[in-house]
Amino acid sequence: MSQVKKRQIHSSEFKAKVGLEAIRGIKTINDIAQEFGLHPVQVSQYKKLILDQAGHPTSTLTTVTH
Repeated sequence: MSQVKKRQIHSSEFKAKVGLEAIRGIKTINDIAQEFGLHPVQVSQYKKLILDQAGHPTSTLTTVTH
């Protein structure tokens, strides 16, 4: 039988780093995903999370738990 890969739980700092890289727009989403070992959808989710919470300084980046 094949082994089941356990889900990684990324810290808020990691999500912020990835999301900010996506917001800068210097690299493509696919390049960022490959660099950090993520799926491109996760990069987009982290970017959206930052943009949605930009007006809420007391919130944390723990909503998405991939």
